[in-house]
Amino acid sequence: MVYTISGIRFPAVSPLCNRSRSNFTGNRSSNISLLPTKDSFSRKIFAGKSSPDSDSPSLTVAASNKILVPGSQGDGSFSLTDQLDSPETVLEDPQGLHDVDNQTMENDKKLKDEENFVESIRGYNEVQHEQESAASSLVGDDSRAQGKKAFVPIAKTITIEKDEVRPRTIPPPGPGHGIYEIDRLLNNHREHLDYRYGQYKRLREAIDKNEGGLEVFSRGYEKFGFIRSDTGITYREWAPGAKSAALIGDFNNWNPNADVMTRNEFGVWEIFLPNNADGSPPIPHGSRVKIHMDTPSGIKDSIPAWIKFSVQAPAEIPYNGIYYDPPEEERYVFKHPQPKRPKSLRIYEAHVGMSSTEQKINTYANFRDDVLPRIKKLGYNAVQIMAIQEHSYYASFGYHVTNFFAPSSRCGTPDDLKSLIDKAHELGLLVLMDIVHSHASNNVLDGLNLFDGTDSHYFHSGSRGYHWMWDSRLFNYGSWEVLRFLLSNARWWLEEYKFDGFRFDGVTSMMYTHHGLQVAFTGNYTEYFGLATDVDAVVYLMLVNDVIHGLFPEAVSIGEDVSGMPAFCIPVQDGGIGFDYRLHMAIADKWIELLKKKDEDWRMGDIIHTLTNRRWLEKCISYAESHDQALVGDKTIAFWLMDKDMYDFMALDRPSTPLVDRGIALHKMIRLITMGLGGEGYLNFMGNEFGHPEWIDFPRGDRLLPDGRIIPGNNNSYDKCRRRFDLGDAEYLRYHGMQEFDRAMQHVEETYGFMTSEHQYVSRKDEGDKVIVFERGNLVFVFNFHWTNSYSDYRVGCFKPGKYKIVLDSDDAIFGGFNRIDHSAEYFSFSREQDKWHDERPRSFLVYAPCRTAVVYALVEDELEPVRL
Repeated sequence: MVYTISGIRFPAVSPLCNRSRSNFTGNRSSNISLLPTKDSFSRKIFAGKSSPDSDSPSLTVAASNKILVPGSQGDGSFSLTDQLDSPETVLEDPQGLHDVDNQTMENDKKLKDEENFVESIRGYNEVQHEQESAASSLVGDDSRAQGKKAFVPIAKTITIEKDEVRPRTIPPPGPGHGIYEIDRLLNNHREHLDYRYGQYKRLREAIDKNEGGLEVFSRGYEKFGFIRSDTGITYREWAPGAKSAALIGDFNNWNPNADVMTRNEFGVWEIFLPNNADGSPPIPHGSRVKIHMDTPSGIKDSIPAWIKFSVQAPAEIPYNGIYYDPPEEERYVFKHPQPKRPKSLRIYEAHVGMSSTEQKINTYANFRDDVLPRIKKLGYNAVQIMAIQEHSYYASFGYHVTNFFAPSSRCGTPDDLKSLIDKAHELGLLVLMDIVHSHASNNVLDGLNLFDGTDSHYFHSGSRGYHWMWDSRLFNYGSWEVLRFLLSNARWWLEEYKFDGFRFDGVTSMMYTHHGLQVAFTGNYTEYFGLATDVDAVVYLMLVNDVIHGLFPEAVSIGEDVSGMPAFCIPVQDGGIGFDYRLHMAIADKWIELLKKKDEDWRMGDIIHTLTNRRWLEKCISYAESHDQALVGDKTIAFWLMDKDMYDFMALDRPSTPLVDRGIALHKMIRLITMGLGGEGYLNFMGNEFGHPEWIDFPRGDRLLPDGRIIPGNNNSYDKCRRRFDLGDAEYLRYHGMQEFDRAMQHVEETYGFMTSEHQYVSRKDEGDKVIVFERGNLVFVFNFHWTNSYSDYRVGCFKPGKYKIVLDSDDAIFGGFNRIDHSAEYFSFSREQDKWHDERPRSFLVYAPCRTAVVYALVEDELEPVRL
């Protein structure tokens, strides 16, 4: 695979190992030119509306304490007005839990340290930079004249399309008491919860006081990293542990003495590079850059923490930071509006790199052209993309992030990713990002680890800052600048790339100091509210949800939490953590547990309990399996069910086997009942809709352990790091029927919206018959899990009277079934007067329930139109 950046073609180089700490500085003698050429890009690329020389019809406003309000003439015009002060927040005295005085004192001390630090930051914000234009000063003239310490963000020209103007405000904290009305058991832990909410309110107040509010605070990318202005480029980096720093790169021949940075008393290093004499930028677009530092750990060259793009050059292992600022004519212009958030989410989880049928790393462009139309055709309304943030170790699945603001360069350029997202929006698909704020790669040269030479820069020091199972670093969420970095990172992806929301990875690890390792959560509330809870991390999650929902009301936030933390999906103003959805992770574990048993040992009540065991008013995303179950060392559901028979007996022109027949039948039933009962949203990992054979195995070489042992690799093969979509499309294979069933399942949900219906009732879970019957909306679901018994004239309860008809049948021949049910049959309910109640339902009707079959019946008058594929 090759990709082009400014006319230079780089082959994708797979790292041979997962690098850990190193003080290697690297040889920069090779001068690889990344200067842009006129014809280096094959597509027109985003003409950023924030460009000061943009000639597009837009409204230009200088960032300040002013906000836009609609004009009084009703003509679409807008005027500037002073930003309203947020309502005064009432500070509660943090009593804390009576038995955690030490923890309370520690947190209070930490808060005091933060207040001292932000007082210092205020001083830093008052520094007038002589090199920059007056428009980029940090403090207004009025404030300096009066001798006041007032924070005003770095002035930057912001352009807003008239038809896209919207308030950019984040509501102030609420009382935080709503959780006690929703769940009265939480009153038993009110001291902890009130302390937590008090910490959140104090932090919000401190940010308002010292940074101008959370809206300004979350725009750290306008202050740190590379900031382009009319007169040049400013580069700032927070590295308080460094003794000296210099900006190096192709632009100055990697000379550490050419562009030495200055440090203020608060640990922020800065340099301003004026434009060249001809007005061109001092750092060419596409050239390599790094920061050269003398640190307590030695001399090191690091990729800037706020870098927007990084690549791995040929024959090199460490990545290089890239100054990415293409000319206006080469920037991608978004053409399509972002879709509104659907009532129910049907998410297709995908990994761009492994989305090709070929043995290679796929590109954003190919995913846009080939995979997105497939997702739309299958009936999903959202795509969740993994491994977006740059990660030097490909086999980490994107979870060992090295450059948090940079999209993975393996798949293309930032503008290629924007084109992908825009195409998804054209198709009506939401694009969710699998974001990693729970930990970071422990790489030193191209990551954040030991960035300024200290162990406690972005992370906790010592063992608390290291995840022994993941071999990664853990953020210090109580640090002011870490909060700025992570909050700005979340906003960056929503603002710059127009992602429609996030799936936050590893949230359980964030919320507890034990990280959920070797802990079995039983549901006892003391497991959630005590010494093991990382209050700083929980408060960060509340803040990031404030940013997401305050600035992007249509955005979706999903948290990966296995613990069942109460109030996880309750709004922050009511005292909750603020996520929209929780991933219902217990369901996938339950299916794997059952698949290890014989059919006769499956308990219908156990299945129902797992699917419906979720908190009131807290929405869940259910899934039968995700990428976790597809990794090497594990098995997908299809592989558990059919094993090696998948290789030889999936062709329709040859006889099947009992194992394949059972596997196909249960594969469909498991997915449908998970979608039908498991939550208010549904997720599927790409390829699993048709029972993708094999596991996922990233290319990797042999690995030498410190003790001399060698872990064999796979010869850096991509054979099992791809998706065989051709199998699901091949009508002569049984995979096709499984894919068609998943497609029909999505379209039934689209037509009837059963996942978000308030009406849900399980009327039967018969352990003898192995039958489950439930209602969701005006649909009746009938599942017969028995391996041999089929039931004629089987009576099922229902709530509404009338005529019912089949809208989905897993035994349909087009889905690889045996076609045992007549779809032209109509089913009439028995009225209350004619018969007694059945299964606690006032009405009922008779059906034929073949073994290992799931059938969905719809009330005819409720059917808007037939489900068409």
